[in-house]
Amino acid sequence: MAPRKSTARKPAVPTSKPCGPCGGTGEVSRTVHVGRKRRDVGQQTGFCLNCLGSGEIPAAD
Repeated sequence: MAPRKSTARKPAVPTSKPCGPCGGTGEVSRTVHVGRKRRDVGQQTGFCLNCLGSGEIPAAD
């Protein structure tokens, strides 16, 4: 009798979740204030320091 063939198993790939502060975009916005009365003039974007711009929650190994 021939030996049974085992089914190929998929490697376990951790599912990545989007980063909370940036929402998965990798960028966060900050309001820019100018003048003595600290008037809002717009927003400035920069990369997220939580995920370092990747948009995914870093794995805790």
